[in-house]
Amino acid sequence: MVIWNDLWLFALPALVCWTAAALLSLRGRRRRLVCLLTAGGLLVFGAYIALMWLSLERPPLRTMGETRLWYSFFLPLVGLLTYVRWHYRWVLSFSTLLSAVFICINLFKPEIHDKMLMPALQSPWFAPHVIVYMFAYATTGVAALLALWQLCHKKEETSAIDNLTRVGLAFLTIGMLFGALWAKEAWGTYWSWDPKETWAAATWLCYLVYVHWRRCRPASVRPALLWQLVCFLCLQMCWWGINYLPSARGISVHTYQ
Repeated sequence: MVIWNDLWLFALPALVCWTAAALLSLRGRRRRLVCLLTAGGLLVFGAYIALMWLSLERPPLRTMGETRLWYSFFLPLVGLLTYVRWHYRWVLSFSTLLSAVFICINLFKPEIHDKMLMPALQSPWFAPHVIVYMFAYATTGVAALLALWQLCHKKEETSAIDNLTRVGLAFLTIGMLFGALWAKEAWGTYWSWDPKETWAAATWLCYLVYVHWRRCRPASVRPALLWQLVCFLCLQMCWWGINYLPSARGISVHTYQ
């Protein structure tokens, strides 16, 4: 049986694989080996998530720490897809670094995980809702990294950012639909303007504005890149920042701990 304290046994080899792949990609060498190392790290880390799922007898999606596991997994995955598609040699370095940060947070701040989910989380829509959202968060996270890199280097190549944002927005939309179905089953209403739902809607609208901005004003690059960072900050508020707002404490139906 795998427990939370076993995370380092899987995280360490995964990070070694991802770091080696990132270093090789920076040197522009052995693209196939870069892909194999990244995929190997994903398999190792994904195995831990799968074993945790079996050990807990439920999807590891209840606590913030558990969602960080999925984010740590999806970041290198999206980084690999971006590397393969658009040949950004440095993107794996940043996706690996971010993933390592979230893994370290989980290592140094272990949490107690109950096996049983509360009734509201036992809906079949709960797991796909959160998993889809975590993939969307990772995709938009890599888009934000690309935007920041473009701003720092005063470049105006946004095709990768635009495509990643469209993918992220699509998954955010699917995640919201799954969430509405889950809310209907758990609380009897599709949407209640709970603080979490309000910020989710605001985040979705921010990314929708970016997509329309790039379509209608393709020459306006730098303001769009800055708006991309605003979108990402809004997403962070939706994901974990909402937990620190007084309006959400004891009121939000999305507070489970």
